[in-house]
Amino acid sequence: MKQIDNLHIHLYDTRREMGAAAAAMAGDCIRRMLQEQDELNIVFAAAPSQQEFLEALSADPNIPWERIHAFHMDEYIGLPADAPQGFGNFLKERIFGKVPFASVHYLNGLSDPQAECARYTALLEAGTDIVFMGIGENTHIAFNDPHVANFADPAMVKVVDLDYACRQQQVNDGCFETFAQVPTHALTLTVPALMRGRQVFCMVPGPTKAAAVRHTLFDEISEKYPSTILRQHPQAALFIDAASAAQSFEKLSALA
Repeated sequence: MKQIDNLHIHLYDTRREMGAAAAAMAGDCIRRMLQEQDELNIVFAAAPSQQEFLEALSADPNIPWERIHAFHMDEYIGLPADAPQGFGNFLKERIFGKVPFASVHYLNGLSDPQAECARYTALLEAGTDIVFMGIGENTHIAFNDPHVANFADPAMVKVVDLDYACRQQQVNDGCFETFAQVPTHALTLTVPALMRGRQVFCMVPGPTKAAAVRHTLFDEISEKYPSTILRQHPQAALFIDAASAAQSFEKLSALA
């Protein structure tokens, strides 16, 4: 393990090894926290980068899911309710519908956007124990692209327009066939809402994330690269594989 500022960095050869290791640590964290409190609130990211992690986590037989309230961190505005690209549908298929959560709270991209922001903000007021997240190719966290990211955002949930790189990533990931099909706006938890999590696990595999990982670890902490804020969180861990670490390996190897 390496460390930059407060951020703990875990590097694995493959994305499957990375996902399994992150899930094992996450399971241990859940069990440890549930020794101290009755229930947990956990926020989940929806993206192909999370697949190996979610697969391993949902298969853990020793997690008391019935004591966990699940949330997700962003959703497109205007997609049909049954669209496979919907982040709620992604999470329902991979974990929300597979294990017996105490409750699951979906963001609704078909509701009035401002009313939905208010509704979800009220749900989050109870606090966030753990955040499971990724980083976008443009270093966004949730849908906080660089042009809308605000480290001091007064909102917990907001409407954002998606930048070109963010929308193109959805095509690169195979979620949409063409750029024009990608929605232009979304609901997202803000940066402060994500950083409220007492523990943050960030899984970032794959070659398309190599530049984002480099920016996250070695650039100045600023909204220009939103994911750099992870280095200020007191309990955050970054999980990367050889492909996503490709542009950072030399500097990481030089760390004590």
